[in-house]
Amino acid sequence: MTVTARRRKAGGRTAKRAARQQTAAASVAFFERKIPYFELLDESGLQLIEDNADVLLEEIGIEFREYPEALTLLKNAGADVDGERVRFPKGMCRSIIQASAPKEYTQHARNSSRNVIIGGNRTVMVPAYGSPFVRDLDNGRRYATIEDFRNFVKLAYMSPGLHHSGGTVCEPVDLPVNKRHFDMIYSHIKYSDKPFMGSVTSAERAQDSVDMAKIVFGDEFVDQNTVMTSLINANSPMTFDATMLGAATVYARNNQATVISPFILAGAMSPVTVAGTVTQILAEAMAGIAYTQLVRPGAPVVFGTFASSISMQSGAPTFGTPEPSIVLYVAAALARRLGVPFRSGGGLCGSKIPDAQAAYESANTLQTAALAGVNFMLHTAGWLEGGLAMGYEKFIMDADQAAMIGILLGGVDLSANGQALDAIREVGPGAHFLGAAHTQANFETAFYRSDIADNNSFEQWEQDGSLDAAARANKIWKAMLADYEAPPLDPAIDEALMQFINSRKADFADRDY
Repeated sequence: MTVTARRRKAGGRTAKRAARQQTAAASVAFFERKIPYFELLDESGLQLIEDNADVLLEEIGIEFREYPEALTLLKNAGADVDGERVRFPKGMCRSIIQASAPKEYTQHARNSSRNVIIGGNRTVMVPAYGSPFVRDLDNGRRYATIEDFRNFVKLAYMSPGLHHSGGTVCEPVDLPVNKRHFDMIYSHIKYSDKPFMGSVTSAERAQDSVDMAKIVFGDEFVDQNTVMTSLINANSPMTFDATMLGAATVYARNNQATVISPFILAGAMSPVTVAGTVTQILAEAMAGIAYTQLVRPGAPVVFGTFASSISMQSGAPTFGTPEPSIVLYVAAALARRLGVPFRSGGGLCGSKIPDAQAAYESANTLQTAALAGVNFMLHTAGWLEGGLAMGYEKFIMDADQAAMIGILLGGVDLSANGQALDAIREVGPGAHFLGAAHTQANFETAFYRSDIADNNSFEQWEQDGSLDAAARANKIWKAMLADYEAPPLDPAIDEALMQFINSRKADFADRDY
């Protein structure tokens, strides 16, 4: 290779690196929705679901297990408490929620330009969550480590289609179970300046998350503002356990947002019908949301749902199929009627690798969530194997899709430039628009440009190595990590975080639970 060729190649790498950094810095904080919601049920259908949910809450009830504080609060508010079973008079949950739960809220990032508004006509795209395994083309499937966790935080930080750093983007199993939350929260703070989620695996770990946030933002700011949005799953069917209740209580008490999210595989954890599943989702969500408002009226809260179906042959979860999409559309409409933000997935799939199944299942769920009106789209990027694995290549492919969703949500440009009458006048009949002044002025931003898709000729594709989408994504994530530059963090805050972490870790022995 000649010196000139080497310089040209190096210059190309430098230009691409600069472009990636500039794109990450210029990414929007969240997507503004300018298209209508896709509605499936009319007023009478939605009212029927709401009435049925009230019947469930009043006649059957919800169990709040091994958490006396919740039982006391609910009883004092007027619920019928029988052991751990709580039955709610008709309209009680809705009344509590609508009296104080905010319709939207701002989650502050340590970089204020990254603050997100959750609710209303906004969509916040969030990485996948909770996988114990990771996968890439080079090393295959393996247990996740803290290095993998940091890598995904960095990739999310650099991805313009993602607005949030997420939470447990993968489980770093090389660290003790009872201490790994410190390293995860620190990684979100250190390697990204986007908003993040806290730990929910115990009340103590939730409190550690709040205390670390206070080091970054200050005690008073955290008390008066939301700096974390964290996931609280109902133990469906119709149960909240002590772990989730403890974490929810800590966050609500500290004015931090919770996503109260029934976790349902329809046919196993709910009825096999859409209407029955949505009825249960609404009842479980309202019970949990009402509880957060009893802990601290006005605490930010999100109506969440994770609803998939199962194979009636094998019992395995399935994704990207029509019934969960219908559930999502209806649940989103119910959340709007309740007056709180809505959460659902993302790029869900059952495929083990980033193949055609992964692509079409993920595209189905991403587009359904966008059209339905999801405000907090958890599991947007990286999800494989029904959530058991976080894929490096899949992450890049999904992040590309997420950016496309932003264009869809932006709707139609009806400005003078968007109407393009000047271009039509200039070109006239029988000519082409390639050389028109309007085309030249808009060509850089006219259409979405995917980093993953190959639209070249067959000959060019073959010359470039005959790479499929996964192989191209493999090159992209490696280049992104090579180009990564950490956002600035006040050294005094960094030092205080490390002192807190080291002190807390010294307080108790390592455990694997």
